[in-house]
Amino acid sequence: MFRLSRTHRGFTLIELLVVIAIIAILIGLLLPAVQKVREAAARMTCSNNLKQMGVAIHNYASANQDKLPDGVHGGLQPNPNYPGNLFFNQLLPYIEQDNVYRGPDTNSYYTWRWQDVGLGSKSIIKTYLCPSDSSHSSGFRPTDTSTWTVTSYVRNFFMFDTAGGYQAQAGGHYYTLSKYTVGNIPDGSSNTLAITERYAYLSAYQWANLWTHHGQDRFHWGYAAWTPVYGASAYITNAGFNPASYPPQVGIKSSASTGSTGGGIYAYPSSGHSTTIQCLAMDGSVRGISGNVNTTTWYNYVTPDDGNVLGNF
Repeated sequence: MFRLSRTHRGFTLIELLVVIAIIAILIGLLLPAVQKVREAAARMTCSNNLKQMGVAIHNYASANQDKLPDGVHGGLQPNPNYPGNLFFNQLLPYIEQDNVYRGPDTNSYYTWRWQDVGLGSKSIIKTYLCPSDSSHSSGFRPTDTSTWTVTSYVRNFFMFDTAGGYQAQAGGHYYTLSKYTVGNIPDGSSNTLAITERYAYLSAYQWANLWTHHGQDRFHWGYAAWTPVYGASAYITNAGFNPASYPPQVGIKSSASTGSTGGGIYAYPSSGHSTTIQCLAMDGSVRGISGNVNTTTWYNYVTPDDGNVLGNF
């Protein structure tokens, strides 16, 4: 009887290299698709964050005789005359963060949120962070990774900060208010910017973009370099701030360790999204705006009372 013998042969080195090469090619083809899916998810999360803030602004107005949340004013205990109730703090009860808003102030005479050692400054608010923002350390400033929490968003100075005055109490401080109500925005709520993106941390920001920073006033601290707002600062105001000269920056890459953005400029709106920057209008709508937006259109979007028809983005 004859026996049939089988010879079991393994892969040759060339065959193994070919298989590895094919796998590498497939991974290379798949990676851009995965990155696109991740970026689309990040943009959706960012858009939802802004929509929540838009709802919060309108709910705040409904509870306060149509008044809008202010840039920074008083109202917090035990020193209600000090302008420490900042914009993002006022939105907390309307984004289901009332426990943070009512958190204990245990540090000192002043009650600004950025000085809270309890809930305030140590509270990371996920709604205030964009997933594409790589500039912070898990919600903290990279240089203060256990105390100072940041935000990826900035309010529009021209919408929320162009009125106000001087508070003689508590040592004397300026405060800023909105000169509009939710129903009397001259150019219309759909044509006016409320909140835009800006990286949570750049070395030039100093203490911005802290969502907890009291900001005080444009005359004392200045805005662009110190507080989470897009618009005028003490030194820019003197020269005349023109939003057309400070258009959005898109696709800026940032390092949380150095605060570097590869050419990004701190006074400009900025976004880690690859093609657009997410913006909230005063009517609660969110749109993605490209980095090459027409500067006149951007100017008309930022200014609430320019009287011009908003162009195409």
